[in-house]
Amino acid sequence: MTDHLPFGEVRNPRFFGQDILSVSQFDRSDLENLFGVAHEMYGMVQRVGTFDLLKGKVLTNLFYEPSTRTSSSFVAAIERLGGSVVQINNVTYSSVSKGETLEDTVRTMEQYTDAVVLRHPEKGAAARAAAAAVKPVINAGDGPGEHPTQALLDAYTIKEEMGRFDGLTVTMLGDLKYGRTVHSLAKLLTLFDVKINYVSPEILQMPQDFMDAVAEKGIPQHATTDLDEVLPETDVLYVTRIQKERFENPSEYDEVKDSYVITPDVMKGAKSDMAVMHPLPRVGEISTDFDTDPRAAYFRQMEYGMYVRMALLALVLGRA
Repeated sequence: MTDHLPFGEVRNPRFFGQDILSVSQFDRSDLENLFGVAHEMYGMVQRVGTFDLLKGKVLTNLFYEPSTRTSSSFVAAIERLGGSVVQINNVTYSSVSKGETLEDTVRTMEQYTDAVVLRHPEKGAAARAAAAAVKPVINAGDGPGEHPTQALLDAYTIKEEMGRFDGLTVTMLGDLKYGRTVHSLAKLLTLFDVKINYVSPEILQMPQDFMDAVAEKGIPQHATTDLDEVLPETDVLYVTRIQKERFENPSEYDEVKDSYVITPDVMKGAKSDMAVMHPLPRVGEISTDFDTDPRAAYFRQMEYGMYVRMALLALVLGRA
């Protein structure tokens, strides 16, 4: 007897029912599939706004850390696909305050919903949750570890803005030590023929283990404290916030918080055909005076993120 899937349900074995924990689980083919679906999502949103692809599906947004963009993006993604969401913020004020473990919280929430999106301050928390859960867990950031869906939307932004990956020079700027967005993006970019520059204060350099992982793939890298040194060759400038909440010593934060500020004057030294990205929020590292420059891609980046998360949810839940 042949099993028949519901109308519109095509199960991609690389995504269907899978946990999304690290960019290391993807290859170029996966990205091509995901970005193709994301492009379809863009077209459908432009034409009809919302549709019923995931009607009946329910998503848990479980956030142990504050989030505006990631949380809202997942909510918008599931609702535009016709599904619904159980939104849980400030988890420390719920059952966790009674001593409940992460594993038990995730096991409980998966009884009500079809997948769990998790943001947690501890590196490795998403993997722990996935080991405990039966249903898919999507890592929405685990401390200084990884943020795979951010890296996927960042890569999609690069593709949409620049039209390609191969041959590009990507410069990462700011907090590269604690910035999980650059950790994941650097690993994802190893799938392509790119060069990566790292620009940061000495105390916020890219961790050596991430640089070693990039080096193993044969990707050329260069680290410096001087943005002017690499800006003229840069095709994509990925700016990050100096994260005050990651510093135990406030005086160290004060020393580096204004190390780099992107202004129209600074960008006179950059290519006319390039893109400036930022995962947001910004706290002064990109001047608002630069926002009207056509190279400023960071708000377009936010929109691209919704389409990528729509595509990811559709693939993971088997309706793409």
